[in-house]
Amino acid sequence: MPRFAPLLIATLLVACASDYSPNTYNTAAVQQANKVERGIIVGLRDVVVSARGAAGAVTGAAVGGVAGSQAPGGVGSALGAIGGSLLGGIVGSSVEQATADAPAYEYIVQKAGGDLVSVTQKDENRLAIGQRVLVIAGPQARIVADYTVPIDPTPAARASPPASGDANSQMP
Repeated sequence: MPRFAPLLIATLLVACASDYSPNTYNTAAVQQANKVERGIIVGLRDVVVSARGAAGAVTGAAVGGVAGSQAPGGVGSALGAIGGSLLGGIVGSSVEQATADAPAYEYIVQKAGGDLVSVTQKDENRLAIGQRVLVIAGPQARIVADYTVPIDPTPAARASPPASGDANSQMP
């Protein structure tokens, strides 16, 4: 078991890594209404989303503790478990950071009212300055290229009532 511990830790952490894409929704975000506003990207920069969670350390400590407890003897087994937990926690934290840190973009969007909003996300294809976008608010805010159709703000012309001399307007 001890030689497979790092591989097990890495596998568990890669499976838990976050996806910061605007095209990936958490299951809790499905069928939730979010406010959407139109805007224009007025600034952007490259950033790194850093994994500073404890999942890697906890997973590594658990796997290391189990592996270390396989040492022979009562006291040796206990010391092995403690040492394995410490080493596993360090390895797990390092693996989590290496697998979960991700390059991303911070976008500054000017909304229709003039307010600025910043959203950081990982995009396969970077959005451009000057591009029209939709800002989708919510627990997992996102910015996507504006794919909506323009709505005509004027009300539709109403049919005029029939003239009094119209044959269809007279009662029999």
